Amino acid sequence: MKLNYKRVIFVGFAFFLISAFWQAYDTIVPKILTDKFGLAQTWSGAIMALDNIFALVLLPVFGAISDKVSSRFGRRTPFIVIGAVCAAVLLVGLSIPDRAQLKNIEAAAATEGDGYTEALGAIWDENPTVANWQSKDIISEKKPLQELISRDAFTSIPMTVTDEAGASTTNPDYSNIVVPARQAFAARATAKDPVPLIIFMVLLFFTLIAMGTFRSPAVALMPDVTVKPLRSKANAVINLMGTAGGILVLLLGTVMGTGKTVNALMSYTTFFSIVAGIMLVGLAIFLWKVREPQWAAEMQEESKRLGLDKSEEDQSDSTEMRKLSRGERISLGLILSSVVFWFMGYNAVTSKYSVYASTVLNVDYNTTLLIAQAAAIISYLPVGILSSKLGRKKMILGGVVILGASFFFASFLSAESPEVVKQILMPLLFALAGIGWATINVNSYPMVVELSRGSNVGKYTGFYYTASMAAQVVTPILSGLFLDHISWRTLFPYAAFFVALAFVTMLFVRHGDAKPEAKQVVLDAAGGGDD
Repeated sequence: MKLNYKRVIFVGFAFFLISAFWQAYDTIVPKILTDKFGLAQTWSGAIMALDNIFALVLLPVFGAISDKVSSRFGRRTPFIVIGAVCAAVLLVGLSIPDRAQLKNIEAAAATEGDGYTEALGAIWDENPTVANWQSKDIISEKKPLQELISRDAFTSIPMTVTDEAGASTTNPDYSNIVVPARQAFAARATAKDPVPLIIFMVLLFFTLIAMGTFRSPAVALMPDVTVKPLRSKANAVINLMGTAGGILVLLLGTVMGTGKTVNALMSYTTFFSIVAGIMLVGLAIFLWKVREPQWAAEMQEESKRLGLDKSEEDQSDSTEMRKLSRGERISLGLILSSVVFWFMGYNAVTSKYSVYASTVLNVDYNTTLLIAQAAAIISYLPVGILSSKLGRKKMILGGVVILGASFFFASFLSAESPEVVKQILMPLLFALAGIGWATINVNSYPMVVELSRGSNVGKYTGFYYTASMAAQVVTPILSGLFLDHISWRTLFPYAAFFVALAFVTMLFVRHGDAKPEAKQVVLDAAGGGDD
């Protein structure tokens, strides 16, 4: 039995376009909410949790609905097409209120050499209430800007400074003084004219609805066309495709400078338009190459030939859900609990890092995230191969240790850390985090659907995403509270703590590895046939 890598790659284009969207969403929307609309991290986190709140309802519902759909295009493809097109159009639409808000704060949008001093002077004259920048980490006191610094001192702060090696970097004083004042200024603009924020939220609502309608069907397509023993390998390919989509968006962000502090008030119209184009190109390739009904029928025939679904064939009603044993139910609960915990940690970082990078580390978030994604994309296939030999549970436990350790050691780095340390240690930690997350991702979803049967893969996909989204509802808000009221430096310790909890729950899982029948099958780790 061979995994058809070409086939899985084409199926993976659905996940490619999903990941491209979420990479843009997770990095840019928090910046719009804080930099353009001046929202506090707690409120920004609450809005960032909305997609997960919708997903709690939409993912299991549309996963189950797609299980029952019968069309000449298959069960999953219609959802993917409609949802992706709507999401791409609405993503571009988000740039409309973004531009409107930018006009409201255009005085603060001036760049150095073109009204920069006047722009900062306008902010100082408004005298917004900001955090006491002299206690940079702990927000213990808020004062009017004019009580913190003189007008001349404030307007003379440059955006960049040159270090001893001659490299130009963001000025820490700009991050610690100007950025909070500018965000407070933006908050005042929003209070005076809330219409752009209202329009943004309405468009965001429909965008997230569109994404929620096809994510479960898109993910469920892989097990629909792949026999159970090969699903870890296939999931490695799917995740590789998703990571490729994320990397492409990060490269775009690097080219356009979306992660630079000086570009915090840039317009995102072009960026969102290109991301939407990437999504539609991915969808076009998916429709061109994927033959869902044919491939699903071939998978079912192969499963029967290899005797992989004997327990299901014994059921008198092929659509009846196979009842789990007590041990399987406990394992399913523990797996889903682990999913909750590692997403609590991981999503706290991904949803806040674009702001954290400039506030605490004084680095471009695109660079470090690219390193993490590159490490993940290199490790997906080796992880998939090792998982078929060592087992999914062991690989996940190893991935959890790597991810947790990376977050723990990252908590010791700050803008004041020596440049050589940040330039060497931070990329290394993010590379390890990417490897750890890849190891977890390759194996966790297959462990859940291993307990399903062919007729309810969509439902179990919904279980998996319900758990992950429940965590992502809570963690942006909870981590935002820590950042707003304790310290920005709590982000990585917070993440490491929840990842450690995932290790504990995963340790007691007893089901979800490949079934015993799979051991009788020789798995080809290297290739697959052509269509």
